Amino acid sequence: MHPKSLALLFGNLGTTEILLIVLALLLLFGGKKIPELARGLGRGISEFRQGMREPASPKPPETPPNSTAKEPPKEPPTPQA
Repeated sequence: MHPKSLALLFGNLGTTEILLIVLALLLLFGGKKIPELARGLGRGISEFRQGMREPASPKPPETPPNSTAKEPPKEPPTPQA
């Protein structure tokens, strides 16, 4: 990442503030969970970007599996006296 884009991303955060944020994340989530969180965030961002590139097209209506044969509508049960 270019240094100017990092400055725009973090605003006026200095080195001390960034280190404190990283330390707080380590304490909250632990060392093993942070790579999983970052990986999930990266995948989400890439899927979002891919969705923004694709043209919007209406989706065809989904049909439930094995719905090729039409069944007659079922009649409600009649009350027994």
